[in-house]
Amino acid sequence: MKRDLLVVDEDNHLNLAAIDPMPSPAELRTRLPLAAPAAQTVATGRSVVRNILDRRDPRLLAVVGPCSIHDPAAGLEYARRLKQLADELADTLYIVMRVYFEKPRTSVGWKGLINDPRMDQSFCIAEGMERARRFLLEVNQLGLPAAAEALDPISPHYLGELISWVAIGARTTESQTHREMSSGLPMPVGFKNGTDGSVDTAVNAILSTSHPHAFLGIAADGRTAIVRTRGNRYSHLVLRGGSARPNYDSVSVALAERALAKAQLPPNIVIDCAHGNSYKNPALQPTVLSDVVHQIKQGNRSIVGTMIESFLEAGNQTIPADLSQLRYGCSVTDPCVDWATTESMLRDAADALRGVLPGRCS
Repeated sequence: MKRDLLVVDEDNHLNLAAIDPMPSPAELRTRLPLAAPAAQTVATGRSVVRNILDRRDPRLLAVVGPCSIHDPAAGLEYARRLKQLADELADTLYIVMRVYFEKPRTSVGWKGLINDPRMDQSFCIAEGMERARRFLLEVNQLGLPAAAEALDPISPHYLGELISWVAIGARTTESQTHREMSSGLPMPVGFKNGTDGSVDTAVNAILSTSHPHAFLGIAADGRTAIVRTRGNRYSHLVLRGGSARPNYDSVSVALAERALAKAQLPPNIVIDCAHGNSYKNPALQPTVLSDVVHQIKQGNRSIVGTMIESFLEAGNQTIPADLSQLRYGCSVTDPCVDWATTESMLRDAADALRGVLPGRCS
């Protein structure tokens, strides 16, 4: 596409270097269409997660996968392994793959596959969006539903039809734009507590998202449009810990339940084993999940899901100048548990909960 260069000496364009056109969502969908098997995966994924939130399905939702996708080949190898494990544990756990393409940055850093797919600060976003859509199509074609973080309000128009569960991150839960957007999304949305650990912002976000909104957005053809939503009643709380302390423990969960009840919201809580709950130390993620399982065995009914940051290899790595030096299957953002640990965590959780979960729907 032709680049629309701006005259940088005009006051209105003082800090703009260029505006690069993007293909419209409709154009990208036409180029990379959603085939029937993948569409069925998405539809089933959304339906099952809704049923879990409504207590019609007793299984525990498990959102599992890399902190971010930077290498689609390694991501697909991971997806194939996860699909096999998901089928094996399907009687107790409903496993959805974490497929994150956009990363919020506190200051600077790699912003994800969509923003910088070549990992060289060339910011070929059109290429990144196409690679992201292709990857999601392949994951769903395996029969494995996908989860993502909705970081900007434009990407869902390109990718939303391929996603079964969405998270709104701790930095954006307070954003009116994200609350309005989430009110119209077709999948369940998990709002994370604020970076300070407080759940009030997320509770307010859930309330806002459950109501109709009207706001400026884009249509499938890329034109600016007025978007009118009906509200999303399947928004819920994700506890991810805070800057001061974790919040996966039974006291924190009870306080979160009280906040939801006060707001007259369903007691649906997903617990993130990573981030503040593990102090970003992947070695602590199994401890968090073990505590979650123990709470459920002791009678907790509000914990409906968990999240695990996991990849083929443990830990993380910095992005080298020579990309050929990247370690295959190792995160370039937050550190992850490796595949062997992931298998152990999920098998142990399923074994411990197999006779417990059905009673939560009675």
